[in-house]
Amino acid sequence: MTLPPVVVRTARAAWRCQWRQLMGGLGPADGQGRYRRPEGAFTALPPLPEDAAEPGSHVLIVGRSCPWAHRAWLVWNLRRLAASIDLLVVVPDPEAGRWRFETPFEGCDTLVELYRRSGAPGVRATVPALYSRAGGRILVGESARLIELLDQWPAPAAPRLNPPALQAAIGAWRERFQTTVNDGVYRCGFARNQAAYTAAEAELGASLSAADQALAEQQQRGEDWLCSAEPSLADVVLFPTLIRMELVYGPLFGCGGTPLWSLPALWRWRQRFFALEGVAATCFADAWRQDYFGALFPLHPSGIIPAGPALATLVAGPHPPQP
Repeated sequence: MTLPPVVVRTARAAWRCQWRQLMGGLGPADGQGRYRRPEGAFTALPPLPEDAAEPGSHVLIVGRSCPWAHRAWLVWNLRRLAASIDLLVVVPDPEAGRWRFETPFEGCDTLVELYRRSGAPGVRATVPALYSRAGGRILVGESARLIELLDQWPAPAAPRLNPPALQAAIGAWRERFQTTVNDGVYRCGFARNQAAYTAAEAELGASLSAADQALAEQQQRGEDWLCSAEPSLADVVLFPTLIRMELVYGPLFGCGGTPLWSLPALWRWRQRFFALEGVAATCFADAWRQDYFGALFPLHPSGIIPAGPALATLVAGPHPPQP
C-alpha cells in the first residue's frame, strides 16, 4: 500500500522534531549545528596524592565502551599501576542513561551517586574517574588530565608516556586529535546538518592523513611511534578512536571518508599498538557494538546490531590491498 504524500511529509516532520529533541539531550550542539561536548566535573589536574604509592589507595573507574575511559585504562596498563591503583569496571544502564556498579561501591549503586557524594550534584557522571579511598571522593574525572596524573604516578619500573623533552610534540598531537579525531567522530555522528557533518568529516580525514604521513616519516628514521621510538600519550589518545573506527564510528557515525585501509602507516601503527603488552585486554569489540548500536536510539532507532569485521582482521595479518 502506498502512503499518501501528506502522511509521509507529516511523519518526516514529526520524526525530525523528535530527533532534534533527543539529540539535544544526547549531544548538545552550537548555533551552527556542530556537536559540542558538555562540560564535566573534576576537570582540574590535582597534585600527586601523598599516598599515591600505597597499594589499593586509589581506584580507577572505567567503562568498557567509553573511548575516554579507554585511554586512562591504557595508561594504567602501560605504566603497570595495578599495584597501587585498583581497577573498577562499571556497566551501562541504557534505560536510565547512566553507569552503574555491578556490586555496590562505597555504598553507591550508580556512578552518579558517587559523583554526588564527591560534591558534584547535577552534572553528568562520566568515566573515567579516579577515586581516593582515603579522601572518600573523586579526584579527577577529565580524561586528558587523568592520563597526565597517571603518567606522574609512582612506577619506578615503568616508562613515562609524556617525558619533558617531548611534551611540546606530544601536546601538539594531543590537541589536534582531541578536537578533530576523538571529538571529531562525535562531531560527525551528532551533527545537526549537512554543513556541520561535512566540515567535521573533512577535519577528521585531514588529521588521519597527517598522522599517517608523520608515522611514515618516523619509520624512515627507525622510530615506530608518533613522537619517538617509544609510545607516548600522543599514541595513547589516538588508539581508542581508531580501534573503534570500522566497528562503530564508520557505520554509525558516518566516518568513512578516509578509510584506514587507505593509510598504510596508520594501519600498521594500530596493529603495533594493539600488540603492546596489556592492550588487547582493554578491547571489547562485542561490548562496543552492543552499547553503541543498542543505546544510541536517535542515531539507530532499530537497535539492531549490524554485522561488522572481526577485531582480529583489523589487528593481525597484512595490510589489506586497496580496492
